[in-house]
Amino acid sequence: MILTGPEITQAAMDGRIQISPFSKEQVNPNSYNVQLGDSLLVYTDEIVDAYADNPTRTVKVPEEGFVLQPGQLYLGHTMELVGSDTYVPLLFGRSSVGRLGLFVEITAPIGDIGFHGQWTLMLSSVRPLRVYPSMKIGQIMFFVSKGAIDLYAGKYQAAMGPQVSRYWRDRVPTA
Repeated sequence: MILTGPEITQAAMDGRIQISPFSKEQVNPNSYNVQLGDSLLVYTDEIVDAYADNPTRTVKVPEEGFVLQPGQLYLGHTMELVGSDTYVPLLFGRSSVGRLGLFVEITAPIGDIGFHGQWTLMLSSVRPLRVYPSMKIGQIMFFVSKGAIDLYAGKYQAAMGPQVSRYWRDRVPTA
């Protein structure tokens, strides 16, 4: 089951869902709009290595906007801290943003029960596109889970700002 807008509001008020800052104006019929934070990370090496801690540079998104370039992956973040110890969150790009040619969170929309923090957004544009801090960029939905819950305690817990891939920590040493 998916939570309706009124239930998302109630759950945010009684603590079953954390959304900070919370605004009733961002509640939809069955989701909550999240906003783009003010910083992006960009990998700086020509080749990104899955088994390495890759270098990045930080780009501040000014009030007058920043132009995303095609062929470049940008790691952004939600302005809001979002999480729940009760519900499974899923984050997708808003359809209005997709119609501008911006892909948001295509490969990893599901969050874990127990994660709390700002969500890292994988942003990729099909043509040059100006984005702005605080623009409504995605929507998060909450689903009821069934069964015992093991809360998330992974490598991205309590994230603030965009987070680079830490996939390299998952590497199993070869003999």
